[in-house]
Parts: sequence; C-alpha cells; structure tokens
Amino acid sequence: MKQPFVSLDQLNAITAQYPTPFHLYDEKGIRENARRLKAAFAWNPGFKEYFAVKATPTPAILKLLREEGCGTDCSSLTELMMSDRCGFTGSEIMFSSNETPPEEFELAARLGATINLDDFTHIDFLEKTIGHIPETICCRFNPGGVFAIGASKEGFQVMDNPGDAKYGFTREQLFEGFRKLKAMGAKRFGVHAFLASNTLSNEYYPTLAGILFELVKELQQETGCHICFVNLSGGVGVPYRPDQPANDIEAIGEGVRKKYEEILVPAGMDDVAIYTELGRFMLAPYGCLVTRATHEKHTYKEYIGVDACAANLMRPAMYGAYHHITVMGKEDAPCDHKYDVVGSLCENNDKFAVDRMLPRIDMGDLLVIHDTGAHGFSMGYNYNGRLRSAELLLRQDGTVEQIRRAETPDDYFATLVW
Repeated sequence: MKQPFVSLDQLNAITAQYPTPFHLYDEKGIRENARRLKAAFAWNPGFKEYFAVKATPTPAILKLLREEGCGTDCSSLTELMMSDRCGFTGSEIMFSSNETPPEEFELAARLGATINLDDFTHIDFLEKTIGHIPETICCRFNPGGVFAIGASKEGFQVMDNPGDAKYGFTREQLFEGFRKLKAMGAKRFGVHAFLASNTLSNEYYPTLAGILFELVKELQQETGCHICFVNLSGGVGVPYRPDQPANDIEAIGEGVRKKYEEILVPAGMDDVAIYTELGRFMLAPYGCLVTRATHEKHTYKEYIGVDACAANLMRPAMYGAYHHITVMGKEDAPCDHKYDVVGSLCENNDKFAVDRMLPRIDMGDLLVIHDTGAHGFSMGYNYNGRLRSAELLLRQDGTVEQIRRAETPDDYFATLVW
C-alpha cells in the first residue's frame, strides 16, 4: 500500500491554519530523490538534470532543486521568466519548445539558455529572430514509427508512437540541419529525444541512449560537428498504482553507462555529457492533494463528494488516470466500501476515483490523493469559476510553509474588462 509522507496529526495541525483543498510537497523526499538521480549518473562528469518546469512551476520548488544542482527545462516565455527570477542563468536553462513565438526565442537567447530546436524550419526562423545562430545549439530528434521495448523483467511492455507526434526532426533533416547550423556559426551541438512517457521499465533510458549514441556517433563522423551532449529528456515514470514496481534509478544509470562505454568511448566521444529532463520522476511521489469529504450521495452508486475538484487535479478527468487515495486515520481499516470520489464541477468526468474500494468514509474525513507533485497543480484551471488552491511545503524539520496562496475571487476577476 502507498503510505502518505504526512500523518493525520500533522494534517490536522496544517488544516487548522490552511483550509482544504491544498497541494502539499515533501522537501525531504524531493531532495533525497534529486541526490539519488545525481548519484546514478555520477559516472558522467557533465551530467545535469534539467527539471521540466511545466510539471511543477512553483518558485520554492525550483529554488530547492537548484540547491541540489538541477537546471530547468522551459517551454514558454513565462517558464523562462520564472527560471530567471529563481536564479537560474545561462546554461542552467534548456529551452525546448515548438511552434515558438519570436519573443520566446529572443528571451531564451538573452538569458543565454541552450536552445533546443524542434523543427528544421526553425533554423532560419531563429537566425532571423535573434540575428545569429548561438554557438551552442540542440536539435530534437523524432525517429518516426513506433517505439517499443519488449516485455521487461517487470512484466510489461513499453510502447509509444513517435510517428504520430508533432515534435522533432526526421533523421535526414537532422543531418542536413547540423551541416547548416555549423555553416551558420554553431560550434557545440546536442541531440534531444523523447520517445515514450511514464515508463515503468529500467530498460527505457538505456534503450533510448543506445539509439541516440549511435546517432550522434554517425552525426559527428559525417558532419564534423562537435557533439557535446545527449539529452535523454523525460519519460522515466512513477508507479501511480500501489501494485506497480518503481523504477530503479541506479540500474537505469548503470544501463546508460554501459551503452556509453560500448558506443561512444570507442568512438573517441567520451567527453559527451548526459542530460535529463525529468518532471514526473522528480516530483510526482513527493506531492499530494489534500481534500476533505463534504457530501455523500446514495443513488445508483455510492458517491463521496470532496472539496477538491478536477480544477485542482485534472489528470483523472482528462486521461482517466489513476491516483491512489488514502483515507487518513483509516489506513488499516478494511477497504469494504465501493465509492466514486467526486468533485463539484458541472462535468460528469469530475471524478478522482470510480468504483474504488476504500474504507468507510465519514463526513469530515481527510483524504490524501497521492502522486500529484507533478502535473497536478500545474494543470489547474478556472472552469465553473473554481479557484486554484494553495501550495504548501512540508519542510525537513516538520514545519509547513505556504509557497503559493490560494486564489481569491479578486484574482479571478482581475483580468476582466467590465
């Protein structure tokens, strides 16, 4: 069973000061996970994690990760601005976007961020926009087709469909693009790829690394471009369900190392740095949505209404995604009641759980919805005029800090013209 990182006594104290719903993050867990990742890739002197800002765009979290040696991966103007305000500078920022407006390239260049181009046509667009091609540049590769990893020791298959994705250069465009970028003044090159999401397989990163290492070896040989880094992007997942196995980041790092020594070292490319852009893996398990049971309904099904809704966590409504739920204080009680746990939106998909077996829920019970630390608060919205909740940080010493206040009606009306 999944265990919350916070106790009922702690939550009772927190909710006496901060009303539910709210997102709560675990500083201790975040820091320990960042250190595990860094240790797993310590064999590569240039290794750096560029945290995907879109997963959790919260300054206190970004600053915490910066203290642990992470950079940021940005995909918009405001994410660049947030990184800048949080103290990230120059090569600590990776800018990976698509269909990019010119002002975003302009800011990325002004901040000295490493720009990761998504399309061949963006080469001329970037040069026209900022007046030159940066000396360090990256391109996103899309191999097309279907990417699959056969059944792993965990007992399942990883598959995604790059051919249907809107992102990246084809192989032919990548070779042509590198030659063009070199002629336009680029001196240091990187390759980026993202082929599958939320994988629960220790084989994903090593398999992707093998593909990219073979690619960059050929790129350097055929174009003469100096490949400085390979960005494995994200895709290393987390077990949302309690019966799913967690990834072993040490085994993953070792798998990438073996591919590196097998492919790049013999090619004289042992100076290539490895980058990652992990959002979900870095943060998801270290955040939760805390909500309170407020209503019960007995019709064709048994419903428990809570004070959170899909505006606070839209993954279940959007994807049918599973998030485990703990009824606080009843962790050891039998799960002998079948409920739909629902929010208050005027949409029938506003459900955190459907036909979920849980302990008996009484009105006023606190529920912890697990694994919301990434793509939780960040995907919030204001449908039905619902307001975004507060974000709180559980510090290592047990104290709690509000790192984003809850929205108010004044915030909701602030941008309107009457």
